[in-house]
Amino acid sequence: MQLEDVFKENLNDLYRYLYSLSKDHFAAEDLVQEAFYRAYVSIEDYEIKNIRAWLFKVAYHAFIDFQRKHKRVIFEQEMDERVDIKQSTPEKEMLEKESLGLLLRDINSLQENEKHAVLLCDLHDLPYQEAANILDLKLNTLKSHLYRGRKKLVDKVKGREKTDE
Repeated sequence: MQLEDVFKENLNDLYRYLYSLSKDHFAAEDLVQEAFYRAYVSIEDYEIKNIRAWLFKVAYHAFIDFQRKHKRVIFEQEMDERVDIKQSTPEKEMLEKESLGLLLRDINSLQENEKHAVLLCDLHDLPYQEAANILDLKLNTLKSHLYRGRKKLVDKVKGREKTDE
């Protein structure tokens, strides 16, 4: 398989993953480019069995490097302004935007390992083993982070529902 084909097949998934981590369209685009550049430069150094998982791992490490370099804090208000959902009615758009904003806020309130596990497994539908490889974790450790993250998210949603009643 040519690198160009791999790029085409995984571009959107890597962008969505990096966007969910960075919450910035331009940073996500830059990180995708950085991830593919790193992949191109080092692809010959590795014996790769699963190119998709390896690319996610490269992207994850590119994000970590970016985060260390910039140490940026994105406020909830900025995050809500960046969410762009196109729906048929303004009411639906507002409700979905608010719900997505709340979910993203809840996900971002999780511990880093829990957040990454939930993003990879639940939002990007990666198999557990691939997510564990990307995060350099053992499978059972990933499952523990995922379980705790999901439980915290459910508790937050239930707590919000009780206060809305």
